Amino acid sequence: MNPVWLLMLGISIVGSNSLVLSPIATDVAASLPRSSATDVMFASAVYGAATAISALTLAPKADQIGLRRALFLALVGLCFAMAICASATALLVLIVGQALAGLAAGLALPAIYGLAAEIAPKGRESETLGKVLTGWTLSLVAGVSLSAILTEFLHWRIVFVILGGTGLILLVALRRSEVTETQPNGEATLPLEAIRITGLPPILLSVACYMAAFYGLYAYLGTHLTQALGIRTGIAGLAALSYGVGFGIVAPLDRLIDRYGATKSAPIVFATLLFAYIGLSALAPFGMALIVFCIAWGAANHLGLNILVGQLTALSPGQRATILGLYSAVTYAAMFVGTTVFKVVFEAFGFSTIALLSAACIAPATLGAVRRHYRLAKTDVRQNAENG
Repeated sequence: MNPVWLLMLGISIVGSNSLVLSPIATDVAASLPRSSATDVMFASAVYGAATAISALTLAPKADQIGLRRALFLALVGLCFAMAICASATALLVLIVGQALAGLAAGLALPAIYGLAAEIAPKGRESETLGKVLTGWTLSLVAGVSLSAILTEFLHWRIVFVILGGTGLILLVALRRSEVTETQPNGEATLPLEAIRITGLPPILLSVACYMAAFYGLYAYLGTHLTQALGIRTGIAGLAALSYGVGFGIVAPLDRLIDRYGATKSAPIVFATLLFAYIGLSALAPFGMALIVFCIAWGAANHLGLNILVGQLTALSPGQRATILGLYSAVTYAAMFVGTTVFKVVFEAFGFSTIALLSAACIAPATLGAVRRHYRLAKTDVRQNAENG
């Protein structure tokens, strides 16, 4: 199997588990004694916390033992975690399974992104990474839509059985694949040491802005559609599908990032994303228009994520896992802060206002991208003058 598809499948498994509990929480709670849907979603919160912890503590080890080996071990842990979740007869067992899944995900994601950079043909790094990122589209479709269907017609445990079985298939395929990487350096860099890498702090700041804007808005999109606009839950679920479609169909444009460079592309992409959030704000009263516009939101988010992850993987090839571990930790911290702050604003002022708040979050990333582009342009002019 093509190594790119293996990595994309890995992303889809991790992403599906991170999204899967939300649409089936009520059914899961009905099978577990003395638990509610809110209790089940606490297991999802534990997953997020475990992922952040793993990203800071386990991900740096991937630079030491090798990205491929780290991904293999993470998939083993993920398969065990899915088996625990599928067989859970009590809420505590489900929480333990999700905690183990989080520890595995915190190691798997940096390893996958790092390997994507390793196997990419020179000059096609963004295009290759874009294909891997479409795994998030699969997770949105499978995690949000397919899980609800399987739960309704079969059982919620089947969802975790399928995820675990897919993980086992991926393990075998990874073992037989030709995924190659440079020789690991045998050393693990501490996150606090990696933060000193030139160029890393401003990119992580952009990641924090990007993730707070996305998760803060996404968390309350469904509530806005169903409660404020009175749209049926089944129809409201199309918003996630619409976002996923937009995230996936824009992948061919990733090659333009390779052609013009991330620094030159970033101002246009982040400005587009900023205006996408303004568009979501303007369309807040119009349910179906809002759902359709999520395609544009997903497309802009895909390109923004590609640029951020691509810039991170290019900073220091020997410390990719550590850097991407910091990326995952910042992502989950921003998700927590974003959903918490946006909840207060959403309850007070509504969806249109939090969409503008998302646009405000993207503004610093946009300005930072413009500054970096301006500095690059000045450097190019200086070098041309010296060479001329």
